[in-house]
Amino acid sequence: MQDGSGRIVVQNLSKNFGPIPAVQNLSFQVEPGSVTGFLGPNGAGKTTTLRMILGLVTPTSGTATINGEPFARLGNPGRIVGAVLEAQGFHPGRTALNHLRVYTAAMGIADSRATEVLQLVGLGAAANRAAGAFSLGMKQRLALATALLGDPQVLVLDEPANGLDPEGIAWLRQFLKAYAAAGRTVLISSHLLAEVEQTIDQVVIVSRGQTMFYGRLDDLRASQQARVLVTPADPGALANALQAAGMTNLSPLPDGRIAVVGASVQQVGDAAAKAGVALYGVQEERVDLEQLFFRLTNGQYSAPGFAPPGGSYQQPGGFAQPVYQQQPPQYQQQPQFQQPYQQAPYQQPQAPSPYQAPSPYQPPQQVQPVVVPPAPTAPGAPGEPAPAPPASDFGGDADVTQTVSDPTAGPSGATADPKQDPNGQGGGN
Repeated sequence: MQDGSGRIVVQNLSKNFGPIPAVQNLSFQVEPGSVTGFLGPNGAGKTTTLRMILGLVTPTSGTATINGEPFARLGNPGRIVGAVLEAQGFHPGRTALNHLRVYTAAMGIADSRATEVLQLVGLGAAANRAAGAFSLGMKQRLALATALLGDPQVLVLDEPANGLDPEGIAWLRQFLKAYAAAGRTVLISSHLLAEVEQTIDQVVIVSRGQTMFYGRLDDLRASQQARVLVTPADPGALANALQAAGMTNLSPLPDGRIAVVGASVQQVGDAAAKAGVALYGVQEERVDLEQLFFRLTNGQYSAPGFAPPGGSYQQPGGFAQPVYQQQPPQYQQQPQFQQPYQQAPYQQPQAPSPYQAPSPYQPPQQVQPVVVPPAPTAPGAPGEPAPAPPASDFGGDADVTQTVSDPTAGPSGATADPKQDPNGQGGGN
């Protein structure tokens, strides 16, 4: 029978997948009115535990109840528990509003509630957009809206800040705190330790499927004593002064500082001032959740395939680098001695010749015309005297005329007459 408390109780919960133990004898409680962080390395069994709480995985042994009942026995569980395990369970072609209406019909609540939760998570303007076009952060908001539809008493969220922008993360932090302050139960699993530290009140840290710590975050911090780091002018004198004041848990650091455990900054300063030791620096080292987490889970990884980062590279089988073999030294003849290079003495460059102006322009000489000699004429008839030579260019007024005529023509172009004398004058009988 449900007790209506909203409390989540996990008792001796175990789950084996074949020979592999995923969760081993896990026990813790999540109280209403607080935000509880469920932390652990990858493969530590966080998601498997959440699925057993929500009735999605049957435990090998042990129990997980909400309101005093297993999830399967809760009547109309959507009105009691809101859960987000992954943000991808949407029909890509269905709008955000229609997606929520499917769940309102299944839970028997009014459709107007779908519009309310969309406005609450900041998706009011995207109500009629297809979920397939949403970004990762918008899908995360839609998944949270689905979990809030039934106004549940218990919220179980796995990585709720995944994909949210800084503004969305800040809103989610304030929303979860206000939700728990109203007397409701909030259980979140996240790997963002710095963000979880600002949100949670209680913490459950698991490793190898086992509980490493369960309680309030303040109690976890108190279990790890803080240190005061001091930079003194004289480390020996300060150590003597602190021990005289009852502060005996001292540790010298390699950088010259002294770590004082179990004392406040004021106590360390008063002891140094009383002894007259100058201090160059005093710092209180606060232990945050990340440091506490690593101290509790250092080297503890559960499922096969999960291991701490680091280690050296191992060459896979079948591949090997050739082994280097050093060659024995061999005698090498020394090179012949060469006279070192000697640079020639510097010589002053010759002065350039003085500038000489070019000679004045002279026009080219006039070229004498070429006189082509007359072509020779054909010889006369046999027994005929040779033609007279042409008149000289420098004497006489004779005009020499070349005439191409009959072969029987004379030198003057007339027909040869044997009765004429060589000078061209007629003669008597």
